[in-house]
Amino acid sequence: MPPAEVTVVVVTWQGAHLLPDCLGSLAAQTLAHEVLVVDNASTDGTADLLAAEYPGVRTLRLETNTGFAGGVAAALPNVHTPYLALLNNDAAADHRWLERSLAALGEHPEVAAVTARMRYWDDPGRLNNAGVVLVRGGYGADRGLDQPDGPPFDQPAEVFGFSGGAAVLRVDAVRAVGGLPAEFFLYYEDTDLSWRLRLAGWRIRYEPAAIVTHRHAASSDRRSDLFAFYNERNRLLMLLRCAPGSFALGQLARFVLTTGSLTARRLVGQQVADAAVFRLGLRLRVLAAVLARVPTSLRRRAAISRIATVSRAEILKTWIG
Repeated sequence: MPPAEVTVVVVTWQGAHLLPDCLGSLAAQTLAHEVLVVDNASTDGTADLLAAEYPGVRTLRLETNTGFAGGVAAALPNVHTPYLALLNNDAAADHRWLERSLAALGEHPEVAAVTARMRYWDDPGRLNNAGVVLVRGGYGADRGLDQPDGPPFDQPAEVFGFSGGAAVLRVDAVRAVGGLPAEFFLYYEDTDLSWRLRLAGWRIRYEPAAIVTHRHAASSDRRSDLFAFYNERNRLLMLLRCAPGSFALGQLARFVLTTGSLTARRLVGQQVADAAVFRLGLRLRVLAAVLARVPTSLRRRAAISRIATVSRAEILKTWIG
């Protein structure tokens, strides 16, 4: 094969049981590539497995668990190819995933990221993700989630953002806009980077021929306090950094008002759903974490503004309306 143009980064934590399927799918790729596994201080034998079974795979073992965002951020200085691919450790790629993704990037020089057609591992007739959409409140959502795998998701399309679960990106573009936000730890790091790429004038594309199957939430529990905390905190931090100021402040105010409303309902004996995101303690932790990071977020916002060629308002109007 010719020299590798793409480095596939796989971030793992306690995922020794998941890696054989993931790395096996990469070994079958039709395109030359490098593989860099970032081990977030796993204690389940991951390091021994990689050393014994995958000597051709580069590894970066971190001293602490830095989450997906921190793992990719740590990997980026070690990527020496023009393209960076991200693949979840609980996913397996079709043998032409890289080939199809790089072909789309080659055909579309205005595109910084190509996101894959992700199907459920245990139900490949349904979609897990076909790119990221923005919805009311500035939330990022999985395009095509739980939909049958067919039209319109069998056609290429421009999408707001890529999924960090399976995507290929231009390294220069990623570095120029500041890389992935390591401080996010988990969730919204891909949507935040998508915002910044779009502010810098890049586009993002969904390529249905780039196929990946995914054990959805095999590495995390979306019903957990951890998911609710990082999902809400990082959405608000992303908006403070990337969205129009009035919109970001409006969503922060809405979070505060909703927290007050939920508290009032409980005080008068009204029933509130027992989901983590509705719990007072968690919402107060989110609010405290966001407020503590406002100065850093504003500095990051100013840096983003200096590289922006598209207005925040235009992006919001285009993708939410």
